[in-house]
Amino acid sequence: MPAKKPTAKKSPRSNAKVSLKSLADYLELSPATVSLVMNRSAVADSIPQATKERIYAAASKFNYRPNFFARSLRAQRSFTVGVIVPEVSDGYASMVMSGIEDLLLQEGYFYFVASHRHRPDLIDEYPRLLLGRSVDGLIAVDTPWTHDDLPVPVVTVSGHTQLKGVTNIVLDHERAAWLALEHLAKLGHRRIAFIKGQEFSSDTQVRWDALRNAAAQLKLEMNAKLTIQLEGDLTSPRLGYDVTRRLMARKEPFTALFAFNDISAIGAIRALRENGLRVPDDVSVIGFDDIESAAFQNPALTTVRQPLHKMGKIAAETLLDRIARPGQGSRPGQITVEPEIMTRESTAGAATRDSKKKRRP
Repeated sequence: MPAKKPTAKKSPRSNAKVSLKSLADYLELSPATVSLVMNRSAVADSIPQATKERIYAAASKFNYRPNFFARSLRAQRSFTVGVIVPEVSDGYASMVMSGIEDLLLQEGYFYFVASHRHRPDLIDEYPRLLLGRSVDGLIAVDTPWTHDDLPVPVVTVSGHTQLKGVTNIVLDHERAAWLALEHLAKLGHRRIAFIKGQEFSSDTQVRWDALRNAAAQLKLEMNAKLTIQLEGDLTSPRLGYDVTRRLMARKEPFTALFAFNDISAIGAIRALRENGLRVPDDVSVIGFDDIESAAFQNPALTTVRQPLHKMGKIAAETLLDRIARPGQGSRPGQITVEPEIMTRESTAGAATRDSKKKRRP
């Protein structure tokens, strides 16, 4: 008898909706393996990369899409989370969001982003609106949070209120303030100006209290005439530019300036230069956050690095863990991350009165 010819792999019909089983048959894999890869399951990490690439290529070729509704019904989850932010722009919020996005995309989660622009009515309303869209959990970024006992887990970034069912991801502000002021003190700065954050920012009071504690330990005076507060919700350097001009109009000398964030520090440097002061020759400037553009300013900005991308990733990891394992013992109400001082070109030794006279105007 003639040898039996091997059966050719049967391709899914291009004009029909491709099922998980037909795609698995074509690949000669189990439907479970294909499902794990296409749904980006954590278990799929153990599947060889070459196999994953074969699955993705075949799915693309036959225009296969996972059945989202079937997945949701099986898991009793929507695989969607809500993210609430003050605004979406370059700087703090965008860097936190990048960490959140990276983790959610990796885990196959969709997300809604709602921007409240610091409006109390929207901060109050958005959680209800997102719950109405069946989100599995919420992440609030730099947003005053008073909602407790919500039916889904909540994680905040830079939230400082201890509430039931809420995990706060926060920076060690005491350490951050010490790093900033110790750096300036070691450079000989004693007359330091401070740009305080807006009243609506979640970190403003916590950071200010930490600065006062650090100043007391370092025996640095915090002169009220050298303190000014940011106002308004601008997200551009003009925020720091305007308050620095007002600060200089007080005619109170200072050799260093601590800005609430990098955006305001960049604006402050422009205002100082327009007033004939050189940075760092005449005035040293230190920011906060270490946004992506900080190292590319002229001069490159010395700043306290707040690991924003990491904080966003931790927030997303924490939320998904709480979604996947509800009621699994006690959960920490707070996760603290550490800051780092990034010394660059905008800070230098304090200029003396005599040395300033010798310098070119």
